[in-house]
Amino acid sequence: MGKPFKDREEVKTDIRLCDRASATLMLVSIIFVALGVIVDVFDLVLGLESTSWFLLAIFALIAALFPYLNYVTARKLYGIESESKSE
Repeated sequence: MGKPFKDREEVKTDIRLCDRASATLMLVSIIFVALGVIVDVFDLVLGLESTSWFLLAIFALIAALFPYLNYVTARKLYGIESESKSE
């Protein structure tokens, strides 16, 4: 982290990694919401109460924003650099 990219392929690799990390955390967030709803509807205790599952979902959703912001920034910079090379 903090070092410049060596080449375009490294940028593409970083973009894919951030996209996958964000998608995975979003999926985890959806799973936590589903567990919270199931626990609340059926009045179960799956290790945590429904409120705790919803709080975990919110935390996972916020955590998914960080790799997504890196993804967006890297794509934008990659696009700017591609445009400047084509001119």
